Amino acid sequence: MAKVGRKTVELTQVVSRDPEVHSDDLVFAGTRVPAEILVAYLSSGSSIEEFLESFPTVERWQVESFLEFSLAAIDNLLFESSRAA
Repeated sequence: MAKVGRKTVELTQVVSRDPEVHSDDLVFAGTRVPAEILVAYLSSGSSIEEFLESFPTVERWQVESFLEFSLAAIDNLLFESSRAA
């Protein structure tokens, strides 16, 4: 779960994967927008605002939650790998 403001958000509200939607890519839930496009936008120096303007079906809270979930996943991987060492 991620927290956006005071609201708790489930991962399934943020992203989904379905073979019938965008070739089973990870997309923002309720859209056909692949999550990897957000990463490409941010990596190229674009802002979240620019991404949201280009993909109006994605909500800001989904982007913020995706980033929070991503950070938590990376943190967990680092923690697990340090314990294994």
